[in-house]
Amino acid sequence: MAEDTREQTEDPSAESVAPASTPRPPVPLFVLAARVLIGLLSIVALAAMTIVWLRVARLEDSKNTTDAVVRAQDSGASVAPAPTDDGANDILVVGNDSRTDMQGNPLSAEMLRELHTEATETMNTDTLILLRIPHGGGKGSAVSIPRDTSVMVPPLGRAEKINGAMGITKALTAQRLVDAGESDRAKIERESGDAGRAALIQAVQLLTGVRVDHYTEVSLYGFYLLTEAIDGVDVCLNEATSDPDSGASFARGPQTVRGGDAVAFVRQRKNLPRGDLDRIVRQQTFLSSAMSKVLSGDLLTNTGKLNALEEAVSKSVVMDEGLHFLQLVSQAQALASGQVQFVTIPVRSVGERNDRGQSIITVDVPEVRRFVAGLVAATPPPSTSPVSTPSSRFSAAGVLDLTAAAPAVPCVD
Repeated sequence: MAEDTREQTEDPSAESVAPASTPRPPVPLFVLAARVLIGLLSIVALAAMTIVWLRVARLEDSKNTTDAVVRAQDSGASVAPAPTDDGANDILVVGNDSRTDMQGNPLSAEMLRELHTEATETMNTDTLILLRIPHGGGKGSAVSIPRDTSVMVPPLGRAEKINGAMGITKALTAQRLVDAGESDRAKIERESGDAGRAALIQAVQLLTGVRVDHYTEVSLYGFYLLTEAIDGVDVCLNEATSDPDSGASFARGPQTVRGGDAVAFVRQRKNLPRGDLDRIVRQQTFLSSAMSKVLSGDLLTNTGKLNALEEAVSKSVVMDEGLHFLQLVSQAQALASGQVQFVTIPVRSVGERNDRGQSIITVDVPEVRRFVAGLVAATPPPSTSPVSTPSSRFSAAGVLDLTAAAPAVPCVD
């Protein structure tokens, strides 16, 4: 029986035969080419992003900083009415009409002509926008504050037009330093400038009821340099308009403005139907269009333009130490893609006169605070600005599409 079993085991006919393997079909040439192309594109995209982040890092190293936010919060609870966490990251964006550079040196006569202005020792803040980015996500808001709004300025102990809060405080602080024997011009410029910025932050906090978390500022000269660096900004007007005071002279329809013309475009308020309120609409549309231009594929791949942008920022932009350029890049993406709504604080009256005969805009402070607080609520208040937002140039993953056409620019007055 054992022999029979052994014979059956050794019988070749009883062994199992492994099936032959089926050869794989050859990969089509176009599939191989597609894989190679995708790999190359990935490398190029990675290299491009690396260059962008390196440039951002260089901007970070060269930025001009201020401790104004810390000063404003350290001055007392009465000037910071809101809790530390008011539901949003609040960035105050300021544009001033200073006729000096970052060291306080007067601009040349030639540059003043380019800016359609003249030398003056006074300084006003022509643009005031409070960016509110909700902590829990959702649509952010860019809240414009009219320059003639009458507000209480804590360090001055009196009401002033909000566009003068920084300049008046800066001038008084500089004079006090000189009277105390300080002769270092750079130190006087730095100390008085930060005092003025802190005063402006406090005024904004009292008006809006929110705590300013970060601060960024660009001067008139810087605005000129920035628009030149990005080769102009696309705008559109409903009607032809002009204003000798600001140097504005524009045709009807779409056009590109740069340098001095760009400054005139956002500063004009005479011969506009609603004066300062229409100027705010211009500033809002201009900012959105400019951010779209900054994030365009042409700029991000053009070394010359990137160099000019870096130089302009280093010469004219001031930020608090806690605000990083990557945060500004993120907000620029939101502005350019329509993820931020543009609004203006509610006003009570326009063109009233204060006790010094100045034309002012009056507001109801409790109403302004309710409006601003509601921007991060479940149901935000309706926008007070007629500006339409541009369509998105970003994918669902938030990646900039360098091949997408720039969104249409809405026409304004």
